[in-house]
Amino acid sequence: MRRHRWLMLLALLVAALAVAGCGDDDDSSGGNGSADTSAQSSSQIQKNDKNSSTTITMGSKNFTEQKVLGEVYAQALSAAGYTVKKDLNLGDEKTQLKAMENGDIDAGPEYTGTALLSLFGVPADKLPRDPAKAYDEAKAGYAKKNMTALPRTPFTNSNEVAVTKETADKLGLKKISDLKGKSQDLTLYGTPECRQRLDCLLGLEKIYGLKFKKFVPVDPALRHEVLSKGQADVSIVFTTDPQNKREGFVLLEDDKQMFPPYNVTLVVNNDVIDKAGPDLAKAVEMVNKGLTDEVMQELNARVDLDKKTPQDVASEYLQESGLTG
Repeated sequence: MRRHRWLMLLALLVAALAVAGCGDDDDSSGGNGSADTSAQSSSQIQKNDKNSSTTITMGSKNFTEQKVLGEVYAQALSAAGYTVKKDLNLGDEKTQLKAMENGDIDAGPEYTGTALLSLFGVPADKLPRDPAKAYDEAKAGYAKKNMTALPRTPFTNSNEVAVTKETADKLGLKKISDLKGKSQDLTLYGTPECRQRLDCLLGLEKIYGLKFKKFVPVDPALRHEVLSKGQADVSIVFTTDPQNKREGFVLLEDDKQMFPPYNVTLVVNNDVIDKAGPDLAKAVEMVNKGLTDEVMQELNARVDLDKKTPQDVASEYLQESGLTG
C-alpha cells in the first residue's frame, strides 16, 4: 500500500511540476538517469554558500499539515544555503503570529482565510471567495505588521461537509443544498468552535437555511471516526484530510460558496526578507509548485496513517519532486 501511494505521489508531482514549469523548457541542465530527469533538473534548488550568513528560524502551528509544511520550507531553505533553525508545533495562529512579532521565529506558514478571519478581524461573511483576492488582502494585512506574505500554494485546506457514500446514495446528496429538507433528521459533528463560525454550523444555518437534529462538538482527531462508525450522519472535515479518501467519504459541493479560500502563504519578517535576498522567495516558489490538493493530502497521510515523522515526509517530498538530490 505504501509503495502504491509513493508511486501515486511521484506521478502527481511530475504532472504538477510539468504544468507549472511549462515556461522553463529551455533549461538544459544534466540529469541523473531517472524517468523525470528534465523535471528534476529544471526545478533543483541551487545552494548559494553566501546565504549561510543569514539565519532563519522556521515556525509552524500544532497540527500535522503545519508541521509538514514547516519542515518542507525549512529543508528547502537549508538546501538553498541558509542557516535554518526550527521551532515547530507552536500552537494556534495567534501564538505563531506573536512569536513572529517577538522575534522568536522569523517565518511560518499560514492560511489566507485564517489570517483574515482570526488575525485581521475580517468578518466571515466579508471574506473574499476568490483565492487571489484573499491572498492580496492577507498580504496587505501582514505588510502593516512589517511582514511579507509570499505567494500562495496551489492547494487550499478548507472546511468540507462530509457524508459516507452510503448516506450520499441513500439521500441523493451531491451538494450541500441537497441537505435541505433532510438535515432535520441528521446529526452533525464538528469541532467545538464550529457552532460560532460562518464557515461551519453557523453558515450552514444562515447561508443554506439548514437545521440539524443535533450538533455534537468533537475533537478534530475524531471527526472522521464518528462518521465511519455511524455516530455522525454529517461531519465537518478538512479538504486535505487523508482519511477522506481512505474512508471513501463524499465531500458535498459548496454550491453557495460558503467556504472561503485557505491557501497557504509562507509569512516572513521583513528584516529577514531584506537580509536573505532573492534566493529565499525563489526556493519557496519552487516548493509551492507541486503542493496541489492531492499531494498535500498524500503528505498528511504519510504522517497520520503511515506514522512517519513530518521531517522524513518533508525530505521525501523534496526528493521526489526533484527539488533536492
